[in-house]
Amino acid sequence: MYAGVMGDLVDSFGRVHRDLRISVTDRCNLRCTYCMPAEGMDWLPRSQVLTFEEIHRVVRVLVERFGIRSVRLTGGEPTVRANLDELVTALAGIRAAGAPLDLAMTTNGTTLASCAARLASAGLGRINISLDSLRRERFAELTRRDDLADVLDGIAAALDAGFDPVKLNVVVMRGVNSDELVDFARFGRERGVSVRFIEFMPLDADEQWSPSAVVGQDEIVATISKEFPLEAVVRGSEPAQRFRYSDGAGEVGVIPSVTRPFCGSCDRVRLTSEGALRNCLFASEEVDLRAIMRGGGSDDDIERAVLAEVRRKGPGHAIGSTTFVRPRRSMSQIGG
Repeated sequence: MYAGVMGDLVDSFGRVHRDLRISVTDRCNLRCTYCMPAEGMDWLPRSQVLTFEEIHRVVRVLVERFGIRSVRLTGGEPTVRANLDELVTALAGIRAAGAPLDLAMTTNGTTLASCAARLASAGLGRINISLDSLRRERFAELTRRDDLADVLDGIAAALDAGFDPVKLNVVVMRGVNSDELVDFARFGRERGVSVRFIEFMPLDADEQWSPSAVVGQDEIVATISKEFPLEAVVRGSEPAQRFRYSDGAGEVGVIPSVTRPFCGSCDRVRLTSEGALRNCLFASEEVDLRAIMRGGGSDDDIERAVLAEVRRKGPGHAIGSTTFVRPRRSMSQIGG
C-alpha cells in the first residue's frame, strides 16, 4: 500500500495532471488503417519494453509524489501482453490519496472473451473497446482482420464481468464509417454500453489525414438527434462532451479533439511501452524513464524528470494551424 502525496504535477499553464496512460506493448493483433501500415512494423525487442516491475515503479512514484489517481492501460493491444492480470493486481495495490487507483483499459476487444473475468477479478474497473464498424466487411477492410464476431463476444464478456462502464471508442472518418453513427447509437442503447465518437486526428500511419476527413461534434450530434434526440450534459474535466438521450436510454459522448480541443483542461500524461514519458499525444519531445531506472536512478531522479517534462508541455496541439507538427510516431507506437 502506498500513500502520502507530496505535491501536484502542474505544468506552466497551471494544469494539474491526474491521469496516466500506459502503453504496455507496441504489438497489436489488428492492423487498423489509421493506426499502422499493413506490413513492415518493426516491433520493439522484448528487452526494450518496460517490465511489470518498472511500470509499477513509475506508477508508484507518480502516485506518491504527484497524486496521480487514474491509470489506463493501452497498447498496441494490451491483452497480447502475457500475464496482464498480474500487472493489474500489482497496480491495484497502490493507493491514491488513501483510495484505490482508478484502473481502466482500452482494448480492441478481440481477446476479451477469454480474459475479461480474470482482469475484473484482478482489479480492473473500467474498459473501453475500440470498434469502428459494425459491418463485417467494412470491419475487415479497416482492421485488415475478419474479427468482428470476436469483438462482439468481447463486449458481451466485458458486460458479464461487471465492468462499469463499458464504453465503445469509435473513430469517425468521413466517407469511411460516418454513415454508421445512428447504427452505433442504436447498438449502445440496446446493449447498455456508452459510445464515444472520436474525431479523426492526424496520427494515421500512412499520413493521409486531412481536415475534410474530420466529422465534427456538431455534425455527429445532429445526425444522431434526428433518430434519437439528445440533450447536452454539463462538461467536466473529461475529454468527452456527453449527451444524454431525451428518453432516458443512456448517453453518448463526443471527443472533439480537432474542432473543439480540450487542451486547456488536459490532465493526462503518457508512458510509452519502452518507457518514454510524453506530456501530450502530439508531443515532439519525451523523456526516457527507462534509461533512468536501468541506469540506477532513484525515485527522486524519476520525479525530477517527470516534473521537467510536464513543465515543457505547450498550450495545445495546434491541429489545423501553421505551427502544427505531426508526431514522428504513429498512434500504435505512442499508445492510445
